Amino acid sequence: MKLRFLLPATLSMLGCTGAWGGSSSDSLRLVAPALEKYSQNKLMGEVWKRPELSLRDRSIVTLAALIARNQTAELADHVALALDHGVKPAEISEIITHLAFYAGRGNALAAAEITRQVFAQRKIGPEALPSATPKRLPVDEATEAKRVDIVHQQFGDTSPGLEQYTTEVLFRDLWLRPGLAPRDRSLVTVSALIANGQVAQMPYHLNRAMDNGLTQAQAGEVIAHLAFYVGWPNAFSALPVARDVFEKRPR
Repeated sequence: MKLRFLLPATLSMLGCTGAWGGSSSDSLRLVAPALEKYSQNKLMGEVWKRPELSLRDRSIVTLAALIARNQTAELADHVALALDHGVKPAEISEIITHLAFYAGRGNALAAAEITRQVFAQRKIGPEALPSATPKRLPVDEATEAKRVDIVHQQFGDTSPGLEQYTTEVLFRDLWLRPGLAPRDRSLVTVSALIANGQVAQMPYHLNRAMDNGLTQAQAGEVIAHLAFYVGWPNAFSALPVARDVFEKRPR
């Protein structure tokens, strides 16, 4: 059975366990019944059903946002939902690792503990996780050389250490780990940047995401989806950046 046909039942389960997919629905009903209504009717009942993004993509975007902002109240439910939507345990592991570099180590550690509990409940063991030292994907030397040159031209010797580790750790190591497809890794990065209002980094990473296969329609839908999880101001702050990227890309 396709996952899309399982969505109503999954959403019904989420509605019983918490608003926005969290675990405090009863409390919310007693404190902010209007918020519960928006959660059930609009977010889970409508936004998650929009066809512009797959359920798997929406789970990846949501996990990235929750981890990036250290919003742990909903995280266990969304880790479980991501597994139901076809995100592999190894991919969730890679998302957490990736976000340690793009949203902070502490946020990744908090997410790892919550995810460990979900994995234990699902009987997911170490054999399902990616190797710490896998064979890396091949590097695009021309693209990487261009990125290095641009960074050096912009910042020169302001922080040689950061420049060095950006190349060695991020782009010649982390981004080449095969446990998460390049498109998914870009999707995680863009979602985290929007979630934390770090739009200055968006042009490079949104262009990279689209080079990795994310369409303009999908990118726009990521922003719409994230508005419900990280707030309208962060979503609207991302809009002019996304529009500029779209307009400058070759047709």
